[in-house]
Amino acid sequence: MRLLVAYLATPGGADALALGARLARSFGAELDIAMVLPPDRVAPAPPGDFEAVLSDRASRWLADAAAQVDDDVTVTTHVAFAESSGAGIIEIAERIGASAIVVGGGGGGLIGTHSLGTVVNGLLHSSPLPLVVAPRGAYRAGISRIREITCAIGDRPGADELLDTATRFCAAAKVGLRLISLVAVEPVSGAVRDDESSLEAARAHARSLVDDARSRLPAEVPVSAEVVEGRHIEDAVHKLDWHDGDLIMVGSSRLAQPRRLFLGSTAAKMMRVLQVPMIVVPRGER
Repeated sequence: MRLLVAYLATPGGADALALGARLARSFGAELDIAMVLPPDRVAPAPPGDFEAVLSDRASRWLADAAAQVDDDVTVTTHVAFAESSGAGIIEIAERIGASAIVVGGGGGGLIGTHSLGTVVNGLLHSSPLPLVVAPRGAYRAGISRIREITCAIGDRPGADELLDTATRFCAAAKVGLRLISLVAVEPVSGAVRDDESSLEAARAHARSLVDDARSRLPAEVPVSAEVVEGRHIEDAVHKLDWHDGDLIMVGSSRLAQPRRLFLGSTAAKMMRVLQVPMIVVPRGER
């Protein structure tokens, strides 16, 4: 397995690097660190100096980043030029056969502990690979390995693919899987809701998912399920217990094209209030 960190020499880049090293150590994966630079738009004199200077600077930044990763993780660095940083990152990820792309949430556009910049937003709506978003301050957490993967899963199309990805990640890291179903019970104008019926349906679905997950995982990997209700999704998420080393995995919106991400409203709401890394899995991911 190979994991690609989309790196910048910024606090957000440090968050992505720290999380990438944590994941690589947990999965027994190799870690690739990449920087994508803009091509020269002004004819320099002599030709090529601009890209050479920028590439040399990026190589030094990447060398500094690689030096921050402990020796138990194998690191490879990449520098590329592309008009679109997001497209450049995807091209590198596909070329090296990465299993996921890791990005830092620190940027523009505040969303709770995930402050998403333009490139990350673009990847959240275009990546063909799972995207792992590090919350701000991940580099200060001092967490070396994954403790547990929480998977927010429902019964919409793509749920089976999401469960397949979650079980593969849990098997690789040899960590437990917690399946959660979030039930929002906020009043709907003009509608009569049978919340107990909704909860019981969610519980029955959760029990079937546990059985399915256990059939896919080694016996030593624990599987649990929780159904949590709240006035809204953010309220329900707050009722869950979270620990250092936890991750949450969600599926791409049903609006996404196959093999592409599209961050849905439920995932965006969870991202506003959670302080744990989030893995967003594209539709059609296997």
